[in-house]
Amino acid sequence: MNNHQRVENVLTLAALGFLVLGCLTVLAPFVSALLWAVILSFSTWRIFERVLQACGQRQGLAAGLMTLGLALLLLAPMLMVGAQLGENMDNLSGAARRFLERGVPAPPGWLLALPVIGPHVPEYWALLPGGADGDAASAQALAWLEAQAKPISTWLLQRGLDLGQALLQLTLSVFASFYLYRDGVDVVARLRAGMERIAGKRAQSLIDLAARTVRGVVYGILGTALAQGIAAAIGFTLAGIPGPLVLGLLTFVVSIIPAGPPLIWIPATLWLLNEGSPGWAAFMGLWGFFIISGIDNVVRPWLISQGAALPFILVLLGVVGGLLTFGFIGVFLGPTLLAVGFAMLREWTRERRLREDEQGA
Repeated sequence: MNNHQRVENVLTLAALGFLVLGCLTVLAPFVSALLWAVILSFSTWRIFERVLQACGQRQGLAAGLMTLGLALLLLAPMLMVGAQLGENMDNLSGAARRFLERGVPAPPGWLLALPVIGPHVPEYWALLPGGADGDAASAQALAWLEAQAKPISTWLLQRGLDLGQALLQLTLSVFASFYLYRDGVDVVARLRAGMERIAGKRAQSLIDLAARTVRGVVYGILGTALAQGIAAAIGFTLAGIPGPLVLGLLTFVVSIIPAGPPLIWIPATLWLLNEGSPGWAAFMGLWGFFIISGIDNVVRPWLISQGAALPFILVLLGVVGGLLTFGFIGVFLGPTLLAVGFAMLREWTRERRLREDEQGA
């Protein structure tokens, strides 16, 4: 090889490197949406095959129907929650103004009956607006609220932007899933060919392992979270708790972490008790314990029967790290990626240990 050919090869590789870097830079803002689209389409591929058969093997029609289904399942609830969240914020601000104008009622009896802290409740209760020092406390509270108005407004604006970004990411994921459904067979063939060039004969086993893990995580973790979120929203609606859709969405999010749903339904139960509805509070407590939290003990093991158990620490790291890295979608994307990596690492160490045992024998 002469110098001219060497220079030409170096320039070709440099141009290819810059091209890859440029493509990655362009796609960087959409990585989380594209990854989530791959996971969604892959985990629902069996459903797509049935829809495709019902549509007479028309790829475009079947892909469109599946995309419409994902939009109704993912985007519609987010839009409803966003609308209800804005309405609830207006109600909350109005309730805060009325609270400061009228003051707080007398402390509830159940709070006074609590051991240790109950006898001290009247002393601190009098410091609230409407208590013994109600006028002074109200003035202080109004002054504090006015000082906090700008930070609170900024925080609410940021949360609204986060919700809008999450909705945009979900929309991109649903949009990209259409092309993955339509051209999925060709994409899988190219992926298999690329994996074979990298991993050789083990490529197919690695792909099968990743497939089982992704399905197990999506069906196990996300399926359980979805069931708990729906059950929570139904319970909150029956009990007459304000914002049942918002609370149901929060339950869906925290359900990814084990023992997360009680963080939502226990305060809701206490709120009902404070509102003077002990019957509905008892109902909410029983519904939360046996239905919402009970789903985690019944549905999750059944859904992950294909084997995608993930240690608690990896679930927690996946949720927090995914949220910090990818935003809202990262709450679901993080545990899925860690599950695939953990499964492949476990498989690799198992095969290596078997080879060492065979060599020792």
